[in-house]
Amino acid sequence: MQTPRPLAGAAIAFDLDGTLVDTAPALVGALNHVLREEGLPDLPLASARLMVGQGARALIERGFAVAGEPLPPASIPRLFDRFIDVYLARIAQESRPFEGVEAALDSLSDAGAALCVCTNKRTDLSMALLDALDLTRRFAAVVGADRAPAPKPDPRHIAAAIAEAGGSMDRALMVGDSINDIAAARAAQTPSVVVSFGYTEIAPAELGADHLIDHFSALPALARRILARPA
Repeated sequence: MQTPRPLAGAAIAFDLDGTLVDTAPALVGALNHVLREEGLPDLPLASARLMVGQGARALIERGFAVAGEPLPPASIPRLFDRFIDVYLARIAQESRPFEGVEAALDSLSDAGAALCVCTNKRTDLSMALLDALDLTRRFAAVVGADRAPAPKPDPRHIAAAIAEAGGSMDRALMVGDSINDIAAARAAQTPSVVVSFGYTEIAPAELGADHLIDHFSALPALARRILARPA
């Protein structure tokens, strides 16, 4: 007897940093390494964690400003390249999937959903992280900002990731942790789920998502309700 696949034909896009994987320790660690090289003090993880959600370049600019040394524009490319080198060397040493991620992804896939990553992180960095954590095989597509027509909050980023995964926007879902994720989903007229444990300076409940979850174990049943075929 064939197992029912209630999500066959549906597609789910996931943000990466702060949604699937807790990357803040590695990213802040790489930032602190660069700060030390420039003669500046480390930033505490607890306070720097919320800087992570806007991308590496913004993290560097904000990190140096908080450390008391705002960067002139001419210095940013050199420090950005150094940051990437340091980060790649330690990309999975401190990064871990959030609790319940693997089980939720497997449950969604078993139910027939096509899964993809829709991240403003560069695709090569995203793939390096996912490969190191043995998560790549769970996704039909990984679309970073460099492979999208425009990065989130532009809705075309979600559309590109869903299309590459073989899905359709009329039966899609976006799961993220930040205003960029939720704004992109809203502009795409796509249902959204926000996690409560990510990297956002706005309270997750105030981001305007359609649904809020505190743990990935809640996602499979919620996705089935959201993406159920009309009776």
